[in-house]
Amino acid sequence: MRTLKFLLQKEFRQIFRDPAILRIIFMMPVIQLIILPWAADYEIKNIKLAVTDKDHSAYSQKLITKITSSGYFQLTQYAGSYQASLEQVEDDKADLILEIPASFEKQLIKEDEAVLFIAGNAINGVKGNLGSAYLRTIIQDFNREVRLEWIQMPKFSPQTQIEVRSSNWFNPLMNYKFFMVPGILVLLLTMVGANLTAINIVKEKEIGTIEQINVTPVKKVHFIIAKLVPFWILGLIVLSLGLLISRLLYGIMPLGGFFTIYVFAAVYLLVVLGLGLLISTYAATQQQAMLISFFMMMIFVLLGGLYTSIDSMPVWAQWITKLNPVSYFIDVMRMVVLKGSGLADIGQQLGTMVIFAVVLNSWAVLNYRKRS
Repeated sequence: MRTLKFLLQKEFRQIFRDPAILRIIFMMPVIQLIILPWAADYEIKNIKLAVTDKDHSAYSQKLITKITSSGYFQLTQYAGSYQASLEQVEDDKADLILEIPASFEKQLIKEDEAVLFIAGNAINGVKGNLGSAYLRTIIQDFNREVRLEWIQMPKFSPQTQIEVRSSNWFNPLMNYKFFMVPGILVLLLTMVGANLTAINIVKEKEIGTIEQINVTPVKKVHFIIAKLVPFWILGLIVLSLGLLISRLLYGIMPLGGFFTIYVFAAVYLLVVLGLGLLISTYAATQQQAMLISFFMMMIFVLLGGLYTSIDSMPVWAQWITKLNPVSYFIDVMRMVVLKGSGLADIGQQLGTMVIFAVVLNSWAVLNYRKRS
């Protein structure tokens, strides 16, 4: 224990002597947590819409007014021909085209049905798909309003109306920040832990101090623990700062206990730091360690379930996510923050993290070779 104590003193002094590391540890997560939630918005607004109105009737005007007043669409073109609207799309001045046929009002009243045509710019697939979905929802709502208006008129036969009421559990106002901020905090904690520990041992190799340690009787276990503990403590501090920012800026107060978050985070940090130390035992230079760490972080982020639902991924990708520690922590953070889950509810995820921590850190210890 006395040897471990001196090694820990060395590591803490080495960290606090380097102002660049302190800036990365504290300033980078704080700035990103302040900026990213405002930019990473699932809602798509300011969708540029070109309308081809061949009817010019009262109902077509009501429909266009309803669409533009929704706040999601900007009317960039109002023309009488489809070709004119298509030119707007080709010039990147429109994302969607809505074509209203010449007999729209007549078909709607006399034949009790009418057909509209929606064309989306698929270059930006997300914007095109969501924009089309928004537009279809508004048109369906317009259709219900027309039906309700006709039911109250005696010359039309009344039709059965089904009223649907929905309730959003755990996030009633569908505030995307409550959904995104916990996940972004997990990614920042992962980036800080994995990147810094990945270059830690490699830095010792490059500056030559690793040779001085290797000729001493310091055990490999003590050496790895000394490399891990300081960043484990700093990671918990970063988590505390992130939770404080979430509370002050976004009003996010976990429904579950902070104890549950910190217990899982403590084990999760052992996994991330163990992975970083494992990378550093294989890499020969800091550049190699950073590139490997960056490659793995890209996989963790894209397959972590933050931006894309894991259930909507292909089966092979869902199996890969089972080996992704980020996906487990994002799931747990959302469960605790939004749902109020406790330790009993996250037992499966916690057990998986314990297995990951044991495997990765044992691998790092076994893979580290003391060379004279």
